[in-house]
This record gives sequence, C-alpha cells and structure tokens, in this order.
Amino acid sequence: MKRLLFIPALLIAFLAISQETIDQEAIEKIKKEGLENSQVEQIAFELIDKAGPRLSNSPGYDRAASYAIKQLTEWGLENAQKEAWGEFGRGWEVNKSYIAMTKPYYMPFIAVPEAWTESTDGEVSGEVLFVEINNEEDFEKYRGKLKGAIVAFKPRGDQSPTFEADALRYTEEDLGEMTEPRAERRQWTEDEIAAFRKRRAFGTTLNTFLKDEGVALIIKGVRGRHGTLFTSSPRSYGKDTPTGVCELETAPEHVNLMARLVENGVSVEVEAEVKTTFKTDDLAGYNVVAEIPGSDPDLKDEIVMLGGHLDSWHGGTGATDNGAGCIVMMEAVRILQAAGLQPKRTVRIALWGGEEQGIFGSRNYVKNHFGDAETMALKPEHGKISAYYNIDNGTGRIRGIYLQGNEEVGPIFKDWFGSYEDIMENTTITKRNTGGTDHLGFDAIGIPGFQFIQDPVEYWSRTHHTNMDTYERLVIEDLQQIATIVAGFVYNTAMRDEMLPREEIEVTEGD
Repeated sequence: MKRLLFIPALLIAFLAISQETIDQEAIEKIKKEGLENSQVEQIAFELIDKAGPRLSNSPGYDRAASYAIKQLTEWGLENAQKEAWGEFGRGWEVNKSYIAMTKPYYMPFIAVPEAWTESTDGEVSGEVLFVEINNEEDFEKYRGKLKGAIVAFKPRGDQSPTFEADALRYTEEDLGEMTEPRAERRQWTEDEIAAFRKRRAFGTTLNTFLKDEGVALIIKGVRGRHGTLFTSSPRSYGKDTPTGVCELETAPEHVNLMARLVENGVSVEVEAEVKTTFKTDDLAGYNVVAEIPGSDPDLKDEIVMLGGHLDSWHGGTGATDNGAGCIVMMEAVRILQAAGLQPKRTVRIALWGGEEQGIFGSRNYVKNHFGDAETMALKPEHGKISAYYNIDNGTGRIRGIYLQGNEEVGPIFKDWFGSYEDIMENTTITKRNTGGTDHLGFDAIGIPGFQFIQDPVEYWSRTHHTNMDTYERLVIEDLQQIATIVAGFVYNTAMRDEMLPREEIEVTEGD
C-alpha cells in the first residue's frame, strides 16, 4: 500500500523572511566555547596521528572508534558504543612496505600497497618488465613468460608542471553560481556504461591471469604528481575474494622514470617487500553512536543527528577525508555539553564506517532504524528524526549549505546563519543537491539531510584519497568555525517547536 507522506511541520513559503525564534544567548555561549576553548587540535591528534589510517574494519579504525567512544562518554554523552550495521568483509592493514630502484642506480620510490593486497613472498628483486595488456588477446604475448616477474604498468594522465594554486577558497562569483540552477549534466549512454562495466570486469580477469602466471609483484603507476599519489582503488574486501598478486600503487614520476630508461635500452632493477595482514575473525561493519538525551519530556524521543565518516583510505592518515568531519562533529557535541545547554530533543552523533566503499555505514543505519530506500517501507522512528547534518568535504570553512531540493528550510537556515555573520564571509543557500557522502541515505527516504558548502582548500588537488592526507593539511581555524556553526544548527533544530519541514514523498506502509 502506498500513501503520500506530508511534512510533519508547518509549511512556509520560501521567502526572504521567516518566523524563527533564536536563543541568541545560547548561540553566544556556543560561539564563546567553540572559538575560545576549542579542543579541535587535541581531537585531531587523537583521531589522526594517534589512531593512524582508518581503513574500514582495520585495526586503525578500531583504535579511532575506541577513542571516540571513550571521549564522548567522558564528555557526558550517553549510550556511546560501536553499533554493527551488517556484514562488511575482511579487515586489512600494512605491516611493511618498501620499494627502491637498485639499477642503473639506487633510488627509493614513493609507493603505497593497494588496499587489501597480499604480501610479497619475502623480499623480491629483479628486472622490471613493462607490460601493455588491454584485452584478453594480449595475454598471449606474455603467457608462460611472467613466472617470478616484477611487472609494471605506466601511469595515465598528465604529470607536467601546474600553473594553478592547489589551495582554493570560493569567490563570491563561485558562490553566486551555486544558487543558479545546475547545468544539465550529460548522461552516460548505454554503450558508455557497457564499456565501463567491461573495463571493470577485465581488471578482475587481468589480476587472475597475472596470479596464474606467477607474477611476483605489480608496480602500478597511478594518478598524481609532486609526490602526491591517489590510492583508493581496492582489491575486494569480500570474505570469499580469491588471492592475488601484491600490487604497489607508485608515484607516476617514478614509474615514468623506469619506463624512459627501459624504452632507451637501459635495464632497470628494483627490490621490494610488502607485508600485509588480513582480519577475518569479525566481518561486521560498525558505526560509532552516542547521544545527548533530550531535556523535554514531550520531545526527547525526537532526534537531531550529526555525523561524518570515520573510515579513511590507508595511504595517509585521513585528516581531511574524513577526519575533519569527525573532529568537528565531536567538537560540536562537546561545545553543547561544555556550554551547559540542554537541547529539548535528543542529539545523536554518528561516526560512520564503510563510507569509502559505498556509503555502507550510514545507508544501512538508515535502513535499520528509519526505512528502506528501495521499498520505501518506513519504520516508526522515521517520523521522529528532525534532521541530519553532515561534514565531508575536507578542512575548509563553512560558506553555506545545500538544501537537497528542500526549499522550505531555506528561510530557516538563513535566519540561523545570521547569528554567525562575524565568522562567515558569505552565506550561500542553494536548493541544489550534492552527493557522494552520508547525508544521501537520509535524503533518500525523505529525512532532511544536509551537507554544508565548504571551501575546497586542497581537497581535490592534494588530499582526497591521497598519501598526503595528513594532519598538516588541516586548517585549525576553519575547523573551529565549522564546529561552532554546526553546534548552533543542531541546537536550533533541537529547540524548535516543530521539526524541520520535509519534502513530500511517496512511501509504502512499513513495520
């Protein structure tokens, strides 16, 4: 049975003026605590430097989760725990990784083992063989010739000098364009989709061929430049994944160096050793959740959520993707506690797992608690959540918010941003959707879910899924601004007489 679900709040027109009542005294307490007594740097140290890389289901993820649970509990939040969302797969970590060119001269290389790759058989050394395999017909050129070989694949893309700044702040023109309707994107054709799937399937076939041929090591030139390399294309983490060949994702400049030498008749040799460990005793995926219980007996069973994904890639320490999001969300709830505020509704923080492999942690949390996006069968809790706020675009300060098409909240957010004119250069409210992160699971079943607009800084050029996503890439002042604004938005949402307006959706009767 299907029915129309209307927003459980008073609909208001998308006008320049709203009727929001804001507790400015509370907001000033939030700003004072967030800007003068910030603990952003200490949280960052614990989550990034101390916990290390946080690949899903890895020991590093467990270290970060344990710290978060302990810290949130010490701040007075309740029910802080790891909550399983379903089966994820094998955990994995790097125990040792080393590669260097030894002939025609010695040079250490920048490289990161591909996620979920196997170990080498001890130290391997020998001549590098560049191969070009684009289809199964190319297998015949190499069949029977690769046993014990160290094979290399040249990188694609451009590694020449760049003439644009790596770090960017949005200009007023950039932000203005965001308020305009998005240009219609060209859709992939059926032929393009089929070609993509064919390439992806061939990658699996190629790995099987190289394994069967007895290859000792794969050196893969990947996207990047200036010592930064992008490393986020994993071997499968599934429990039944067959073994493969150890693969090192290597700085393109170093692979290009070897290729030029080989192409000019100079023999190249390398030595390498990789040790990795798989974790198979617990295949479940986990989120971290904790709550500030609501203070109003009539509203405490309603929820306001905030979060970011705790997992990262393994090449760096996941500072901006998405340590930054977890840092500011933890700081936001700390601010509310330290400021002595008592939200009427329950505030629930969630630090998600499995985001990098498919937004698994948040989507499954939504499915387990609120409803199924595929069937649109909703659970009773669906009507009890007012909003979800997300941060996952790096270290850059907040410049506005995406409404995900929910124009009814526009004037509300405009009023709320007005309290932060002293720490916001611009306030951009766009009805556009933005994708690729954890608010999507909420939005998919009609729960107001929002990602803030953030300055890019170096996110796309230097830190997103790279070996250089480290503590140094954080802008502490920007994180303090984010945490302060998020704390205010969460508090305002928790204190409103009504929950935030929702868009109308078509649903199926649930449990």
